[in-house]
Amino acid sequence: MVSFLLTAMALASTAFALPPVVRDFGPPTTDGFPNPNPQQLLAIEQRADGMAPNGPLPSKVASSTITALQLIAFNENFEVAFFSSLLGNITSKVPGYEDKDGSMAKIIDTILAQEELHALGVIQVLQHYNQFAPMPCRYQFPVTNIDDAIQLAETFTAVVLGTLQDAVQGFAKGGDDAFVRLFASVIGQEGEQNGFYRFLGGAKPSESPFLTTSVASFAWTALQQFVVPGSCPFDLNAIPIPLHAPLMLQNAKVEAKDQVLTFTADLSNVQAAQAYVGKTTCQLFITYFNGQLLPISVPISNIRWNGGLMTFDAPFPFTENIMEGLSIAALTSGNNFAGPDDVPAQTWAAPALIQVVDKY
Repeated sequence: MVSFLLTAMALASTAFALPPVVRDFGPPTTDGFPNPNPQQLLAIEQRADGMAPNGPLPSKVASSTITALQLIAFNENFEVAFFSSLLGNITSKVPGYEDKDGSMAKIIDTILAQEELHALGVIQVLQHYNQFAPMPCRYQFPVTNIDDAIQLAETFTAVVLGTLQDAVQGFAKGGDDAFVRLFASVIGQEGEQNGFYRFLGGAKPSESPFLTTSVASFAWTALQQFVVPGSCPFDLNAIPIPLHAPLMLQNAKVEAKDQVLTFTADLSNVQAAQAYVGKTTCQLFITYFNGQLLPISVPISNIRWNGGLMTFDAPFPFTENIMEGLSIAALTSGNNFAGPDDVPAQTWAAPALIQVVDKY
């Protein structure tokens, strides 16, 4: 499992750098998840304000669709654990998680149930095709109060919204258009959630006209940081998605302006990087995803080494590209990419997550 540092979530800038967290969390223990009986499933649906889909499934699916569904299930299990822990902190009146009128507990309980239905639905689809369906791991979250928890939820939901775009495009390419309508509805539902999280944090509910896309390997790498090592009841290699080396944004805050950002990449285990270790000039780039723009690549400079750790600077071209909201950065050996799908093959380290927040 790649060790990738997460910076504890500041609303205006998010690269994930994760301090040691003693307490860890698993799935809910009171409602039968992830194996509810019919009565427990109905109770989850009632809390979620809606029922699970009941339409027929296609007779067969592409292998790429199975992999995408496995990643989605893994992510949904993580989200269930996160909102379960958040709800538990609120209802247990843990200091920092005050809920004066009880409204937040009601809202988070509904979101938790909705995420449980998302997870259960994908798991059941995988089981229908006799494919591996990941069960929950144990997780740790770098937050100690409700404000930080909501900020974290906003960031990982923004990444989910980008990852689901990638999944839906993959379904269509693989001839599995039967899943497009279903997951388009999930994208809308996650977008409703994120508008709420953004509003709570003082940002405009709608981030930008076209939300930032992502790719499966970036999401898969980022998710590992929340997993307690060795806690998954399966081999992570069962989900055939590559992991990238860690990339961390050093800037505490990224404002809505042109600026130079500083990154650190752990290239110790990147074979292609070994010939460059110690060198202060490299033909490398930071490549940004933002909105639905083609990948934006800028050259890196001011390279410093500490063993296999490379620290360097790169421009953040905000003004030219109006880079509000989420930007996803990768250290790449190439530039001039034709689209986001071409980036992972030339990625040395990723992802660094950058949030520029438009306050209201």
